[in-house]
Amino acid sequence: MARAALSRDGRELVFDSWGDPHGHPVFLLHGTPGSHQGPRPRSMVLYQLGVRLIAYDRPGYGGSTRKPGRRVVDAAADVEDIAQFLGLDEFSVVGRSGGGPHALACAAELSGRVRSAAVLVTLAPPDAPELDWFAGMTEHNVREYTNARDHPDALQSSLAQNADAMRADPMALLNTLDDEMPEVDRHVVADAGIRRMLHRNFMSGIEKNADGWIDDAVAFTLPWGFDPAKITVPTLLWHGEKDVFSPVDHFTWLAGQIEHATVVLEPSAAHFAAVPVLPKVLGWVREHAKAGSDATATTA
Repeated sequence: MARAALSRDGRELVFDSWGDPHGHPVFLLHGTPGSHQGPRPRSMVLYQLGVRLIAYDRPGYGGSTRKPGRRVVDAAADVEDIAQFLGLDEFSVVGRSGGGPHALACAAELSGRVRSAAVLVTLAPPDAPELDWFAGMTEHNVREYTNARDHPDALQSSLAQNADAMRADPMALLNTLDDEMPEVDRHVVADAGIRRMLHRNFMSGIEKNADGWIDDAVAFTLPWGFDPAKITVPTLLWHGEKDVFSPVDHFTWLAGQIEHATVVLEPSAAHFAAVPVLPKVLGWVREHAKAGSDATATTA
């Protein structure tokens, strides 16, 4: 059952948890648009993995209070505040799609508490040197991020209309993107179970308005507020080579910045393949969190 923690500046942060209550805590940061009800493995799978999975609504989504002008780096403080509420000293973070930059922020800014991290099909920072940020990206995303950067009124109008359409038909967004999806993505989202998870995710996130979606888009196109090269915790970067929503050059750039990152590039996968691979990724962060803790204990 969803609960709410207070952020250090007094905002409500709605979250929930599943799986083994005594397992390794992992924060799962949802995609864009999305919510704490986003795609996740079943509780039985989480118990088998030894994972306590925690997800929250980013500000402006679902029940979480909006934070106007938020930056990607601000997610680190929100995650830390929820961890403090739950009495968690250490945890891991996993971010899929729009949750990827926010998970990287946690890994960079909370190195004393984050034991391992994984990001799947993430964007890179918009000011990444020598990266053509829009190259290989769908027209839909180019238009949305260009509006976020240059035409905020147009962004607000278009995403508010998209949210209205999704409230009438939760699959409206996927239907709009269908022509731009590679065939491998169409195959993934055709699965009835995944469509149910995406349905629940979208509806929970934009049930009231499009504020969180708008703020995510703007945050992605502004300087993120941290340097990914600061990340020293064990980190997995997972990407599908056919991704047209977060192009593979973003993955390549991040792989060159995060020293000792474990990189997995699936040549036949695209964006939505990050959903069925989640159980393996959660197993990876749990094992590498344990390895990191053992190494720290041995050094001490």
